[in-house]
Amino acid sequence: MAIEVAALPLPPSADPSKFADFGREVKGVNPGTLTQEQFKEIERLLYKHSALLFRDVDLTPEQQYALTKAFDPASESYGHGNNKTESTKKSILHPDLKTIPRVPQVQLIGNGMVYDHEGLAEAKLKHPSHTTFHKTRVSPEDEEKGYTRFYRWHIDAALYDLSPPKVTTLYGITVPKGPAQVVRYDDGTGDELSVPLGTTAFVSGKTMFEILPPELKSLAVRSKVKYAPHPYVWMAPARANSTGLGIETEGLELPPEELPPWEESRQKTFPVLWKNPVTGDSHFEVHPCGAAELLVDPLPEGAKREGALYPDGAHITDLGEVRALLYKMQRPAIAPSLVYPHDWHERDLVLFHNRGVLHTVVGAFKPDQVRAFHQCNLAASDDPAGPTPEDVKKWA
Repeated sequence: MAIEVAALPLPPSADPSKFADFGREVKGVNPGTLTQEQFKEIERLLYKHSALLFRDVDLTPEQQYALTKAFDPASESYGHGNNKTESTKKSILHPDLKTIPRVPQVQLIGNGMVYDHEGLAEAKLKHPSHTTFHKTRVSPEDEEKGYTRFYRWHIDAALYDLSPPKVTTLYGITVPKGPAQVVRYDDGTGDELSVPLGTTAFVSGKTMFEILPPELKSLAVRSKVKYAPHPYVWMAPARANSTGLGIETEGLELPPEELPPWEESRQKTFPVLWKNPVTGDSHFEVHPCGAAELLVDPLPEGAKREGALYPDGAHITDLGEVRALLYKMQRPAIAPSLVYPHDWHERDLVLFHNRGVLHTVVGAFKPDQVRAFHQCNLAASDDPAGPTPEDVKKWA
């Protein structure tokens, strides 16, 4: 049977014109037993469409690891380092992940108590909630009415020492059913978004760049982000804003001397825009919570200076300014009409181009709502490529 593709089912809130190329459901192939020829087609489809959905899949942890590794055969360890999140107790990722013992590159995530699962006698899983990470929260009364928030918009990446994974695979094993929830942005815009319970929400980094006005496109194409050392430990005492898109600047981040041992040479600095290896498109890919500094190149010779931001370049180290600039560039792309909230079913497998999208956990479960997913992403064998000189000339 030939590989077939169909558009993903978009919610009524989505603007179809912005999802023409985003996301496809793939039929007629078993992702756990792909031939080399089939994999090449899946790889092309993923980089073209950013997210692929396979329904009714039986997938072992070994098969999920092999599938994820096929996108980057030289990659080996889990995106944050095998077993690293469990050993780093201060990391904000620590409560969310449990490692599958025989395949340490695959993580068990979800909610509630899970027993006799792939070599784990028991695992207490905790669905991340905005109530423990945001500066403000939806009131318990409104939570009972079904209101919730995005948790944290991010890229799957250690952002220190290791290179960001190219692909993440998410496999739904136990998916509790329940009424839809309503995401409140709570940022003064009145924006709300109806989402399925426990959705994973995605936005396109390509769209995030394309909808920017010219002066912000120019800033993006000329900029690099320097991330804090051990960013998930650094940010742990701080609190996120109400959209989950970055952190409030209150001076709560851990000072350098209180972090685990670190070396400046292992800090990561990445371009704001990452180049798609198949389409050549530029994707705006910044993890706003971990960003510490912005480095802006000057305008290229002959570029129009009128209205340009930082025409002579800049090294921005003021955390509030860094965050404000990133928020200004990223917030438009998480508008309700640009978000794809996946409606999970048991045995759904979703592959997403981790260097082409941002995503977030959404919503909240009650303790007795058991959810179990397998997640795999692998620290890449190289860093993402940034804009070419031609790109800079075009957009700056």
